[in-house]
Amino acid sequence: MIRRHVLVTVTLVAALLLAGCTSGDSLAQQYRDGNEKGYIAGDFQVVEIPDPDRGEPVVFEGVTETGETVTSDDYRGGVLVVNFWYAACGPCIVEAPMLEEVWQEYQDQGVAFLGVNTYDQPATALSFARDNNVTYPSVIDVNDGRVKLAFAQVTPIQATPTTLVIDRDGRVAARIIGQLASASILSTLVADTLAEDSS
Repeated sequence: MIRRHVLVTVTLVAALLLAGCTSGDSLAQQYRDGNEKGYIAGDFQVVEIPDPDRGEPVVFEGVTETGETVTSDDYRGGVLVVNFWYAACGPCIVEAPMLEEVWQEYQDQGVAFLGVNTYDQPATALSFARDNNVTYPSVIDVNDGRVKLAFAQVTPIQATPTTLVIDRDGRVAARIIGQLASASILSTLVADTLAEDSS
C-alpha cells in the first residue's frame, strides 16, 4: 500500500510537470493557466475502498448520446469505469486521451467504460468524442441527473471530472477525484479490481 501511494505521488508530480510542457485545446490550456471558469475545482485524490466497506451496488439507468438505453445490469459481472465529465471542462479534455488509453488496454478483458455527461446535449457530446478520439459511450445526464444521483447516493462526487472504478458486483471499488494525473494510475486501479474474485 505504501509503495502504491509513493507511485501515485511520483506519477502525479511527473504528470504535472509534463502538463506544463504540452500544448492542446484552448480550453485545456485555459485550465492549465488557471483561467478555466467552467471547472468545478477539486484536489486530485485517489481513494481505494476495501471490499468490506464498498456498500451496496449502484443501480442506474440512462440514455447514451446515440440514444441507446444502458443500465447497471448491462455491466454486472464485469469491471466498469465511470467518468463524470462535460465538454467545456478543461481537465476533462486533458484526461480524455488517458481514459481512452486505459479503455483500449482493458476492453478485451471484461472491462467497460461509460462516460456520464452532466452538462451537454447529445450533439455536443458526440462532437467532443470525435475531437478527442473517445470511443466508449456516454450517458447524457443533464436533463434529469438520474445517473449522477444514483452514484452520489453511494459515493461522493465532489468535482468534475470524477472517475469511479466499479467492481464485478456493481460496487464502487475506487474513486479518482479531479483530473486523472496519468493513465497508469487508472490502469493500476482497474487491474487490481479485475484481479478480485466476484463475491
